[in-house]
Amino acid sequence: MSVVCAIGAQWGDEGKGKVVDLLTERADVVVRFGGGANAGHTLVLGDDTLITHLIPSGVLHPGTACVLGDGMVIDPETLVDEIAAIQARGLLSGGELLVSDRAHVVMPYHKLIEARREAGRGAIGTTGRGIGPAYEAKAARRGIRVRDLLRPDRLRELVARNLDEISPLIATLGGREPSAADIAGWIDAAARAGEALAPHIGDASRFIHGAIGDHKRVLCEGAQGALLDIDHGTYPYVTSSATGAAGACQGAGIGPTDIDRVVGITKAYATRVGSGPFPTEMAAEMAAVWREAGAERGATTGRPRRVGWLDIPALRLAIRKNGITALALTKLDVAVGQPEIQVCVAYDLDGRQIDEMPLDPDDLARATPRYQRFAGWDAPCREARAVDDLPGAAQTYVSALESLLGVPFFLISVGPARAATISLSDPFAE
Repeated sequence: MSVVCAIGAQWGDEGKGKVVDLLTERADVVVRFGGGANAGHTLVLGDDTLITHLIPSGVLHPGTACVLGDGMVIDPETLVDEIAAIQARGLLSGGELLVSDRAHVVMPYHKLIEARREAGRGAIGTTGRGIGPAYEAKAARRGIRVRDLLRPDRLRELVARNLDEISPLIATLGGREPSAADIAGWIDAAARAGEALAPHIGDASRFIHGAIGDHKRVLCEGAQGALLDIDHGTYPYVTSSATGAAGACQGAGIGPTDIDRVVGITKAYATRVGSGPFPTEMAAEMAAVWREAGAERGATTGRPRRVGWLDIPALRLAIRKNGITALALTKLDVAVGQPEIQVCVAYDLDGRQIDEMPLDPDDLARATPRYQRFAGWDAPCREARAVDDLPGAAQTYVSALESLLGVPFFLISVGPARAATISLSDPFAE
């Protein structure tokens, strides 16, 4: 297979970084197709870790092309800093990075708008990175694109046009209208970032198309998760972009027929960040135990994640809407030491049983989970390299999940290190 799309099948934070890093060992090109610096991957390199926010996980593999696609919204200063930090580790030194000239730019005033909104009554728990307002500007056809960073006159014109509308909005939200010095500083900083990024900027869609034509292996890497999709997630508690497989086509600039396979990624339990209904959320004391064991804090924000039991109806929704044919199961090791593990297998809603997550937030808030209980296990599993190496109760758990979901696992992660992995099949080989 030439093109594989890897999608988070929950509310993000599924351990995509490690899984994509492992898949990248087989890929020639890795593409981030949506979102911005509101995402974060934690990659383990021996005793060291690398956290990326914009650059794909393929960065760990010299010679693998890393593409920031058309559908992204990019904070240019953050990207410049991230490139510098990665290059200081001896990576990205061979011209592997390509930034789409059609990707949109997150400007400081986008962050101001988001911060003021989150401080008000309409807070939904965003990362505060300006992602939503940047996508709003894109949809309103007044966005600034990466290519505009290379044209200072055009950049100044676009910023001035935006601030005619945005300055009064910031004041209405209770903030201080930007001063002339603020604006000049923003423009200068963006232009400097454009100069630094210029060697990396180009036509990403054309590059990806050429790679597919040359039968290279292309991995489209999703940010956030399927349940945060702007159209198909738990709206309004979602991100501002298309996070699913369909978004990969739009955000990478390729056709639907170019994608050969879609794989999903799920943890052995569930987490979410921010506001919104979470039917399987654990009681505070239990959640604290799992949060500590799983190091459940945002790679981008550092915020503690809400923790819940694995939600099969939610995963069924993600599988159906994304055409997922195989899953990676991550953080199975976090369950070690738990006397019992619960799995939501259905919901009760208004007197009827449903087997797929409802997307209306009012319905989801009223839904009551039906749980199936599994015995836990005490034996460690980080040394397991085959399913038969797992403790018996863990094998039962894995087998039951495959049966409930109707799709197989292609990979099981039993620890953060690359080696702590049970590889069952290769998505690029099928």
